Amino acid sequence: MANAKYSQLADQPADEGAALRQWDSAAAGWAKWEPVINRMTGTATEAMLDQAGVAQGSRVIDIACGAGGQTLAAARRAGRDGHVLATDISPAMLSFVDAQAQAAGLGMIATLACTAANLPRGRGVFDAAISRLSLMLLPDPAAAVAAVRGVLRPGGRFGAIVSGLPDANPFHVELVAILRRHANKPAPASGPGFFALADRAVLTALFEHAGFTDVDITSIDASMILASIADVVPMIREAWGGIWGIISDQPPSVQEAAWTQVRSVFNRFETAGGFAAPVQFHVVSGRKPI
Repeated sequence: MANAKYSQLADQPADEGAALRQWDSAAAGWAKWEPVINRMTGTATEAMLDQAGVAQGSRVIDIACGAGGQTLAAARRAGRDGHVLATDISPAMLSFVDAQAQAAGLGMIATLACTAANLPRGRGVFDAAISRLSLMLLPDPAAAVAAVRGVLRPGGRFGAIVSGLPDANPFHVELVAILRRHANKPAPASGPGFFALADRAVLTALFEHAGFTDVDITSIDASMILASIADVVPMIREAWGGIWGIISDQPPSVQEAAWTQVRSVFNRFETAGGFAAPVQFHVVSGRKPI
């Protein structure tokens, strides 16, 4: 489903093979910086779990789980009588989920490497599905949402977090623009990207076309908080493969000029307590008809 209004901001590979390589290579960095993501999305994650109906005893599937911060949150809600299946295209990401689950004593978590559009229909019926910051980055979100509907029980709910409007996410918008300008790379005309589902009408239609009812969207404002602006460039280089890839093939002089401008532009978010940039998320949910 195309979103022409925001397609100029797309910055993710549309090819699944390229996505697998990107996320496998970024897995260690993503896991390292996941505490920042967990703090940033904390309120939105709780809202997603609420809207998905995750409770004691729930059978939950997590779509494109990454390093699994929200997987663990869902497992704690589901409890010992529940079950959470964490799925992701990247086996390297899933290794971090397994490690975190073991360290936290959450034996109700299992992992499975698969694409979001090819979920394990033979593994039972789920009460709830969740997805944090992944739908807008998938090559075919419509196929993924339809697949989620297929694995839910009648009456089951799907809750997901996607990025909000570009105007409410200045850090990402300006960061990508700076890197593209220095790399002399225009944005692709269409495809997956951070704001591909930022339009509420597009997001609603995505769920309704897949057969979900009672579709609801809540926008949540938050902050991306780091110890200081000095952490911004290392986080991007180590964890944000899609963004780092914009500039990584350029000569060192071009890269350094880009990062110098990044530090200069985003210095305005430096506070006495550290770096804090505003972000916005949409939490969307829908119910599979009974």
